[in-house]
Amino acid sequence: MRLNLFDSHVHLDAREFDADRSEVLAAAREAGVCEMLVPAIAVSDWEAVRDLCAAEADLHPAYGLHPLYLPQHSDRDLVRLREWLRTHRSAALGECGLDFHDPSLDRERQLRFLREQLRLAREFDLPLVLHARAAFEQVILELRKFEGLRGVVHSFSGSAEQARRLWEMGFLIGIGGPVTYERARRLRRIVAEMPIEFLLLETDSPDQPDAAHRGRRNEPARLPEVLHCIADLRHRPLAEIARATTANARSLFARRT
Repeated sequence: MRLNLFDSHVHLDAREFDADRSEVLAAAREAGVCEMLVPAIAVSDWEAVRDLCAAEADLHPAYGLHPLYLPQHSDRDLVRLREWLRTHRSAALGECGLDFHDPSLDRERQLRFLREQLRLAREFDLPLVLHARAAFEQVILELRKFEGLRGVVHSFSGSAEQARRLWEMGFLIGIGGPVTYERARRLRRIVAEMPIEFLLLETDSPDQPDAAHRGRRNEPARLPEVLHCIADLRHRPLAEIARATTANARSLFARRT
């Protein structure tokens, strides 16, 4: 069966792909991954993401300032981001968000960067690609302050209640390799029972490989492993899950892809 999948989160610009990026793309397409969203994480990555996506019609760029790279960001970068979005095509704003897992990252500065990027998403009518680690409650609280936003919380690891609150605001959740680990019982229950219209597939390549490739570089060609797992958890045909999640991704990012 020929799949038609959308990898909603893949860092193809990462240096881990420098030696064989063309081969990685070819393998993904052979595996049925027909479209991918490539989110940038810092100013230094924006040009590489732009050039990569300009050269490949099935790659869609997103630009943002990731909380884990807070020490690299300057206040001026928020001004640069607004100008970049004004002059460059973008399918989404991100990757941005909050990371309270790392105690070395200043929380108040993270919040300021997130709030400014939420304002930009509203100004440019862009969906958000959000990172949330040990900070789901705060991310939800911040989103509630801004009406009319939409987007995805990628690599979701929160509770069923947090997922429900995100759906109620119209946000999708991105699911990747972690769902394939049997010990991820809470996540697997959420994925098994959640409304399909709020589900996106992702790899987060080169990170977060599926259970069968633990400890190895992740690639978008492994997205079918995530699909197979989710189809098994939901007791639904592969084609049904593939069709729905690809439609979800295209709908979310359609205005700018």
